[in-house]
Amino acid sequence: MARPTPELIHALRVTAQKLKNGTHYQWGHMGGCNCGNLAQELTKLSKDQIHRYAMERYGDWSKQVDDYCSSSQMPIDLIINEMITNGLTIEDLKHLEKLDDREVLLRLPLEKRYLKHNVRDDVVTYLNTWAGLLEDQLLQKIVLPSINDLQPA
Repeated sequence: MARPTPELIHALRVTAQKLKNGTHYQWGHMGGCNCGNLAQELTKLSKDQIHRYAMERYGDWSKQVDDYCSSSQMPIDLIINEMITNGLTIEDLKHLEKLDDREVLLRLPLEKRYLKHNVRDDVVTYLNTWAGLLEDQLLQKIVLPSINDLQPA
């Protein structure tokens, strides 16, 4: 599961909001699909740039991340590397493309757990639910000092 950071949580929520507001979405387009839209937010590259870079190698996002090499200078690997640097894992990217991470889905009501990977509204639901999960994980790590630990000034 992704490393919960405020920046990643924000990127997930912004991506969801942009999709909800009608930004370009096309599951078969490497820059406009589930991973492509999040990649736009994390890398600040356009959908067309991401798509062009991905087309230098074959396959969808699942295949691209299977072939990912951290030392490669291929543009798609640089994009994936930036996404990983922002807290994502290879598995997160595979799950995002198919909307099938079990931890994320278990946070949804039973009747809403059967998301379709290529439906905009389902992507928005998944991204917001994932952001909520990561936020809860992040908040669990925050330890505030006890009032008894505070020294008078």
